Amino acid sequence: MKNTSLPRLIVNGTLLAALLAPAATLRAQVSSQSYLRNTLSEIEREDPRVNQIIERAETHFRLGELNLKDGKRQPARAEFDRAVDSVLESGMDVRSNPKLQRYYLELVERVYRMEVPQGIPARTDGAAFVEVAQTGQQTTPAPPRVGFVEQKFEPSNLDELSKLVLTKDEEKVSAEQVAEAEQVKNMLDFQFKLHPLVVQYINYYQGRGRATMETGLRRSGQYMTMARKIFREEGVPEDIVWLGQVESSWRPTARSWAAASGLWQFIPGTGSRFGLRQTAYIDERNSFEKATRASAQYLKWLARRYNGNWELAMGAYNTGEGNIDRAIGRAGAADFWTIYPYIAQETRNYVPNILAVILIAKNPEKYGFHNVQRMSPLSYDVVSVPSATSLHLIASLTDTSVDYLRSINPELRRDLTPPGESYHVRVPPGRGKSFVALLKRVPVERRNQLARVIQVTPGESFEAVAARTGTSVAQLQQWNGGVDIKDGGKIVVPGGSIMKTARTYERPNSGGVTSAGSSSLHNYTAKGGETLAQVAARYNASVEEVAKINGLSADAKLERGRQIKVPSSAMAAPATKTRRRR
Repeated sequence: MKNTSLPRLIVNGTLLAALLAPAATLRAQVSSQSYLRNTLSEIEREDPRVNQIIERAETHFRLGELNLKDGKRQPARAEFDRAVDSVLESGMDVRSNPKLQRYYLELVERVYRMEVPQGIPARTDGAAFVEVAQTGQQTTPAPPRVGFVEQKFEPSNLDELSKLVLTKDEEKVSAEQVAEAEQVKNMLDFQFKLHPLVVQYINYYQGRGRATMETGLRRSGQYMTMARKIFREEGVPEDIVWLGQVESSWRPTARSWAAASGLWQFIPGTGSRFGLRQTAYIDERNSFEKATRASAQYLKWLARRYNGNWELAMGAYNTGEGNIDRAIGRAGAADFWTIYPYIAQETRNYVPNILAVILIAKNPEKYGFHNVQRMSPLSYDVVSVPSATSLHLIASLTDTSVDYLRSINPELRRDLTPPGESYHVRVPPGRGKSFVALLKRVPVERRNQLARVIQVTPGESFEAVAARTGTSVAQLQQWNGGVDIKDGGKIVVPGGSIMKTARTYERPNSGGVTSAGSSSLHNYTAKGGETLAQVAARYNASVEEVAKINGLSADAKLERGRQIKVPSSAMAAPATKTRRRR
C-alpha cells in the first residue's frame, strides 16, 4: 500500500469537502422544492370545493337549456337563476378564486345569450326596415326588427367600494367627532351602534369621497320622495333609503360585476324571489317603483330574521343571509361588529359606509355639504300600450326622443314593449292623454312599426298630405280613421311611408352623404365626434326636427358611421344635388 503524507491527506480532505458541499446544498434545495410542491396553496386546497360548486351550477344550467329547447321559458329562467345563485350563495368569495371567478363571469354571459336572441341584428339608425322594389313601389314592410337595441348600463358603486382602503388620516377619529355623530344618530328613525369605523367613513366622504357624496345627494332628489313613500308603506325606517346611495349612486341602470342590477342592485335570484320579472324584454330590477318596493320588502324580511338588528339586515342584503348566519355561528353572537372578522371584506366596508352616508344625508350642512342642489323628482304620465309597441312610435306620438323614453323606462331591455301583453309605459308628463288619442288611430298590427306625427294646415286635404309625405290617401285614412282635417290639426303618418317613390337622389361627391332612396329625407354618415346639432347646422335644418326623426336627443354625440336622416327640405346641403330618374 502506497503511503500518503499528512499534508496530502489534508489537501484531499479539503477538496472532498468542497465537492460534497454543493451536492448537499443541491439535495437540500431539491428536498425544499419537493416540500413546496407537496404543500398546497390556499387556492389549490379550495379546488375540490370549487369543482363541486361548478358541477352544481352546470347541472342547473343544463336543465335550463333543456327547458328552453322545449319552449318552457319560465322553468328555464328559474334553472338559470339557480345556476347563478349556486355560485353566489356558495359561501366562497368568488373574486378570491381565479378559477371560480372566471367560471362565474362565463356563466353569466352564457345565461344572457341563452335568454336573449342574438341572431336578430340591432339597428344602428333607429329605423324600421322597409323594402323598396326597383320600381319604386313600396312593398309590404319586412318583419319588424325595431326593439332590439340593448339598454345601456353603468358600473355599480359596489365594485369600487369592495376595493376601498381607508388612509391613515381617514382613520384618525377624535372624541369630538364621535360626539357629533352620536348627536346626528339620535335624529334617525332607527338605531345602531356607533363604531369608530363609521366616523372614519365620514372622514372619507369629507375628503377624497366628497364628489361621490355630492353626486349622490344631487341625484337622490329624483327618487327620494318615491322611495320614502314606499319604505314607509312597507314599514321600513325611511332613513334606510340611503342604502340606494351606496348600492347604485341612484342610477337605475347600474350593474355590478356579480350581475346585480338597478337602483337596489338585485342579483337575478333574489330579484325573482321578490317578484321582479326578468325576461328578454324587461328586467324589473331596473324599475323605479317595483324594485324599490322589493328592496323594502327584502330589508323588512331580513330585519325580522335578525330581531330588528338593521346592521345585520344591511350586511345580509349585501352578502346574503346564509353568509351572515354562518358568521353569527362562528362568532357566537348576533352582532355586526362581533361577526366583523368572519365576513367578506366587501361587507365589512359596506355596512359602516351606509351608516356614514345616512348620517351625512341626515344633516349635510353639519358635515360641510352646503348648498347641494337636489334634482327635481321624476315626473311622468303612465299609460297602457298594447303588445309589442315600438318605443320609436311612442317617441313620435309624444314628441320626444327614444333616449328620453329609455331613461324613464329603464326596465325595458329593448326598444319594444313585451310581446303578448299590454304594458304600462311612462311618457313625458302632461302628454299621456294626447298620446292615447293618437295611438288609437294606429292599427294594432302596426304598433310595432315606426310612425310620425305631422301638423296639417287648415284646408289641407288628405291628397295634399299624401303628396308631401310620400304615402297614399288610403294609408292616411287607415291610420287616421274618422279624423276630420279640414280645420287642421295633427295626424299620424306611417313611418315606412316617408319615401318618395318616383325618383331618388344621389351625391357622388358628398363626402359621406349616401343615396337616400328618398326625396324627403337624406342619409348623412357621421364622421365621429360630431353632435346631432352640428349635423343639423350643416344642412340648415332644425335641431329638434332632426332629433325627432332619428329618435335621439338634440345634444347626442354621434359615433363614426352612424346614419343620420336629414330633411331634404333643408335649404343648403354640403354638396350639389344630382338628380336621376329610375
